[in-house]
Amino acid sequence: MDRSYEILVVDDEKLIRDLIKKYAQFEGHRVTEAGDGMTAVDICRKKDFDIIIMDVMMPELDGFSASREIRKMNNTPIIMLSARGEEYDKIHGFEIGIDDYMVKPFSPKELMLRVNAIIRRSEAGSGGGEKREELKFGGLVIDLTARIVHIDDKRIDLSPKEFDLLSFLARNKDVALTREKIICEVWGYDFYGDDRTLDTHIKLLRKNLGDYASHIVTLRGVGYRFEEK
Repeated sequence: MDRSYEILVVDDEKLIRDLIKKYAQFEGHRVTEAGDGMTAVDICRKKDFDIIIMDVMMPELDGFSASREIRKMNNTPIIMLSARGEEYDKIHGFEIGIDDYMVKPFSPKELMLRVNAIIRRSEAGSGGGEKREELKFGGLVIDLTARIVHIDDKRIDLSPKEFDLLSFLARNKDVALTREKIICEVWGYDFYGDDRTLDTHIKLLRKNLGDYASHIVTLRGVGYRFEEK
């Protein structure tokens, strides 16, 4: 492990919090706990974290609502935990801007692997440079330096992972990219999700791009390609 992380664990079940805390501290990380979403939001107003592990069903304020409030303050990576694995819940979470989704019961060891992978990707994507770098495709402008996307001079809101996905596809315009290649580059070689996570993000990204969604072409049986048009 390169360094210790500040982790916020939010779950109304103390046994779950204790389990996560045990594994996180074993790896040298520092853990702050919250038993409900309202408390989590208050904590995030006072302290910054490297990652947040958030349960969905909680009293006071559910995980989705808490994540939405936290997203107004910062882009701290969020892993959502839920006893339900329906696609609707996952899509709703990704629309809010969470980075990953795990269904209970889960493996604490796998959770820690995902924590490490997400933080490494987040840190790798945050390194800035003095020179501003932009990709332009007609009215679609991707500001790689500021991590901002404009469509016809209007800024659109993308989740951190949606931006990573769009920028990777656009950097490799007119190149056929396999699903495995995209997952490895955007989520990391130690990604522990499944292919549906990629499909869900592509669906959300196309929705946000509106008229420019046609830039992303599905290659059946292969993956995707970003076409300049």
